[in-house]
Amino acid sequence: MCAAFPEFRLGTVLATSFTGTLSERHGDAVERVPTPGRLVDWLVVSGLAVDSCTEAQLGLARELRESIHAVATAAAAREALPASAVQVVNDRSTQGRAAAVLTPEGQRLWRLGSATRRKDTLGVEDALAVIAADAIGIVAGERDGRLALCASPTCRAAFFDTSRSRTRKWCDMNTCGNRQKKARFHANKGRAAGPVE
Repeated sequence: MCAAFPEFRLGTVLATSFTGTLSERHGDAVERVPTPGRLVDWLVVSGLAVDSCTEAQLGLARELRESIHAVATAAAAREALPASAVQVVNDRSTQGRAAAVLTPEGQRLWRLGSATRRKDTLGVEDALAVIAADAIGIVAGERDGRLALCASPTCRAAFFDTSRSRTRKWCDMNTCGNRQKKARFHANKGRAAGPVE
């Protein structure tokens, strides 16, 4: 992966990790998949390897990402799901041809595409269908955990909390959580020093 691009923020939940390819949405936004090749990189490290991606497919991926973000944010806030975003998620879910396969080690992998499909569409739409299906399962409550919003005011990313107490505050402790704890430490340190005379 090219060092010129920001690192991926990978989690254990596919759909919310995908929405994390755009971070700091309420601050200085960081686009982590700015090119088709970078989307291919993200899909590979997420277990959805594809050979290539076009600009049009990158556009479909970003549309899905923003739709999942909108749906997950509404679900986490216990608000009505936005109909247009739900439609995009449903459309992407039904347009792919991915199949779950079980490895001898007991792991689930995804087999993307079919040899009968046109080469220029093989893979990306299938990968997007897997991501959309994962989002549907999360929002529908089919997985053990809860949707929550990151406590960082510049982030506010939707994440899937699978902690035992379901009280996680940050989408990623190593980024948002660490940044907030450092800010609180420096604020407290400044107050403890008192006024300079």
